[in-house]
Amino acid sequence: MKRLLLTLLSIIVCSLTTEANIQLPQLFQSGMVLQRGKPVPVWGKANPREKIIIRWQKRQYATIANADGRWRIDLPKMKAGGPYTMIVGDIVLTDILVGDVWLCSGQSNVDVTIERVYPRYVDEIDHFDNNKVRLFRVPNSTDTHGVREDIQPTKWKTLTKENAWGFSALGSFLGLRMQKQTGVPQGIIVNSWGGTPIEAWISADSLQGDYPQLIQKTKLFQNDNYVKAQAQANNEASQQWQKLLDASDPYDSYKTAQFNDNDWQVINQNDWTWRGVGSVWLRQHIYINKVHAGKPARLLLGTLFDQDVTYLNGKEIGHTYYQYPPRRYDIPEGLLQEGDNVIAIRFINKYGAVHFIPQKPYLIAFGDDRFSQNPMPKDVLPLDNQWKMHLGAEMPSCPSGDVSLQNIPTTLYNAVVYPLAPFAISGVVWYQGESNTGNPAPYANYLKKMMGNWRTLWKEPTLPFCIVQLANHDGRQQTGFPQPLVYPAQPVNSNWAQLREAQRLVAQADPFAELACIIDLGETVDIHPLRKKEVAERVGLCMDRLAYHQKVELFPQVVNSSVQGTDITLTFDQPLRSVSANELEVAGADGRFVNAEATVDGKVVTIKSPVSSPKKLRYAWKDDPQRANIYGTNELPVAPFEITIGN
Repeated sequence: MKRLLLTLLSIIVCSLTTEANIQLPQLFQSGMVLQRGKPVPVWGKANPREKIIIRWQKRQYATIANADGRWRIDLPKMKAGGPYTMIVGDIVLTDILVGDVWLCSGQSNVDVTIERVYPRYVDEIDHFDNNKVRLFRVPNSTDTHGVREDIQPTKWKTLTKENAWGFSALGSFLGLRMQKQTGVPQGIIVNSWGGTPIEAWISADSLQGDYPQLIQKTKLFQNDNYVKAQAQANNEASQQWQKLLDASDPYDSYKTAQFNDNDWQVINQNDWTWRGVGSVWLRQHIYINKVHAGKPARLLLGTLFDQDVTYLNGKEIGHTYYQYPPRRYDIPEGLLQEGDNVIAIRFINKYGAVHFIPQKPYLIAFGDDRFSQNPMPKDVLPLDNQWKMHLGAEMPSCPSGDVSLQNIPTTLYNAVVYPLAPFAISGVVWYQGESNTGNPAPYANYLKKMMGNWRTLWKEPTLPFCIVQLANHDGRQQTGFPQPLVYPAQPVNSNWAQLREAQRLVAQADPFAELACIIDLGETVDIHPLRKKEVAERVGLCMDRLAYHQKVELFPQVVNSSVQGTDITLTFDQPLRSVSANELEVAGADGRFVNAEATVDGKVVTIKSPVSSPKKLRYAWKDDPQRANIYGTNELPVAPFEITIGN
């Protein structure tokens, strides 16, 4: 009897010890959202051959871990609801909702945060508070060696202003939109990394056949000692460069209000660039009256290239380390004095051309509405275009070697895509492409491979994809063109247009994909346009059709074309707004495109071809086709396209 009791006690102790070793992926935490209407895989690790029990909705589900300690249990399809509790061994997960889960992936336009777009949607964001929308940010990570089992630690969070502040604006608005439309909980998984090319998001086996050179590129960075040493060398070089710059730059004097800048050169920000390496200073004197003196305010300095440190009356009020974020610097109470005040900007530049980005606000805003830009604040003091300019210190180029592993093929698939599967989701939002515009030719093939790759990984051949087409943007602005680009009268080729066409054709050929056209939601001078709520609405329309099988009208598409002499007729799948259409180009057998005039009536666009025997037609074929004006009566724009006509 004593021996039997000891044996039973040993079994119980072993069982408890084993259950304590159960590990769940980061996705499975309190506050998560599980997908309705599909089997829900739950998986993890434990001791080899250990029995795993999941207690869920008054039922138990069990399995045995394999020899490697891996296990998986597929929960049955379930209806939307919650909150529920799940017990996995001795792990207790609470506040679980069942609804729809969306994976939003790509580059920096997915990354753009609620904080960035706040001035456009102040009132709405101030009232963010929806417990049925849950947010999950996948931490950035890379791996050149192979796939990982899990992502870095992170948490599910409810949608509030505070929780969404640093979260994807697209994801936040999409979650709110879908929750309002469906009435069921929504989970938003954001997995994005600014500046990354599509190749980084594709598996090695998917690339190996057609692009073995890309896999060789990845292998170059499989030497961890080299990567670590190069990263350390870059950091040391950067610190030394900054130390030498600070020692040579009289910034303690130039930033103060008392400094005499009478002999500094006067420049106009609208036609000024500085192509040196090092630092350059700009100063502007502003007069503050008695009413505004001492009041808190906000300084808007548009967008600047590249790094700036900004001072007001000698006190630093803002520091931005790279070109893209808008400069919105809060001026604390008491800093603005009656009379003369000085704004001093220290530009620090390692490459390219220092310049102001046009078409952005440059002003000081006062009052309680100073955080809004839609509409603009009522009480503003515009800044002058004139600045005093002086060289700070000239420097040699800062040496560096590129070890940006997030831009290397397969590294993101390995580290942050593979570990997410097979977590049940409704669909994928893919918003990427800017980093592939340098070579758009292979993009369509990359995109098809990636979509097939992810569907295979999730074992869902019909997994919906919404492809967000690149918005309008003047791709040359960031390289030192301070004036808005005036396009030539004659058509030009465009890498941005070619990549948009690749996105359109891939979506058109895939029965489980749709294109969200946002050609009218971009900004000429900003690669990160702020209208992310409108983007989320168009993504939502795509998912209404793909995931919910609703009959919704998306952007108008050509369904037929014909040619009679020099008259070209396009027929669309839905009624269009009646306009004289712009941005149409026609080519004959020589392939040279020329501008063409057109009229729109109902579903028909009639083009007068300026060439005999027209063969091809394209629309909105520019980086930033500002005059594109063909819309459906549903207010959605026609997507840029190139077609062979008359067939």
